[in-house]
Amino acid sequence: MKKLEGKIALVTGGNSGIGLATAKQFVAEGAYVYITGRRQAELDAAVEAIGKNVTAVQTDVSNLADLDRLFATIKQEQGHLDIIFANAGGGQVAPLGAITEEHFDKTFNVNVKGLLFTVQKALPLLPEGASIILNASTASIKGTPAFSVYSATKAAVRSFARNWTLDLKDRKIRVNAISPGVVPTPGYNLLGLSDEQVQEFVDSQAVTIPLGRVGTPDEIAKAVVFLASDDSNFVNGIELFVDGGMAQI
Repeated sequence: MKKLEGKIALVTGGNSGIGLATAKQFVAEGAYVYITGRRQAELDAAVEAIGKNVTAVQTDVSNLADLDRLFATIKQEQGHLDIIFANAGGGQVAPLGAITEEHFDKTFNVNVKGLLFTVQKALPLLPEGASIILNASTASIKGTPAFSVYSATKAAVRSFARNWTLDLKDRKIRVNAISPGVVPTPGYNLLGLSDEQVQEFVDSQAVTIPLGRVGTPDEIAKAVVFLASDDSNFVNGIELFVDGGMAQI
């Protein structure tokens, strides 16, 4: 029996990186998966990479009308949703003193507002016992130079998991946060760094990780599968660090 047999799942930001790896793992474990992303070409490529049991819906999670259209599609086609992996997010470097209103709004609109309304608008589709996984970050507890706005959004995500666990307790819906460590994905290039700068950052971080290396999207995806499945039935409200030990020492 596959761990997610017959389940309907949503992965926001499922067109690349951790989201795509998780969507692949969900399908491999028996789920039917909806993925979202802002760029149709990348969504089409992700659908081809996943191969089966997947539907892509072009969505900007910070746009509430897009979210309404997404959940109307899921309701019409499947009628319910068992698993949400609220993964869409990102950020750019900006040291204090150089933070603009545009930078602040863009980061919070996707990482906080978008995540909040993704979950809230999905609630009517969630049955008792559903699982919600929020993608946070080791940045929720660690300081990083020039990354304060992003880190603040991820601290907010961690707080959402605690509070929503209580808000949804009567429906026995579990809410957990997963906090990846250094996991190179295409999103790293969106930070405003060149390929060389990304590699320098990765190399500098690897030496601080007890396992001596950075992580992979597949390693995060396997942990998300755990939180989505019945294997974690008594796991609720936690922040699961998948970071090679970096933030734990």
